[in-house]
Amino acid sequence: MASDKLITMANQIATFFESQKGDDLAERVAAHLNDFWGPEMRADFAHLVSDPSQAGRLHPLARDAVALLRLPQDV
Repeated sequence: MASDKLITMANQIATFFESQKGDDLAERVAAHLNDFWGPEMRADFAHLVSDPSQAGRLHPLARDAVALLRLPQDV
């Protein structure tokens, strides 16, 4: 999937969760990505945002959620 699309989608999800109450918003973003994105999408996303120039384009909640993703070797 194209990098711009993954970043846009992750930012949209993070923006939604930003409006929620609680201290676990990054965990909720990660849970959503783990539940609704396939393993390959999550792996592509994690690889993409390991590049600092791409990570800077992420919403802070999406950036924090990356560390909580289940990647294919974890599945």
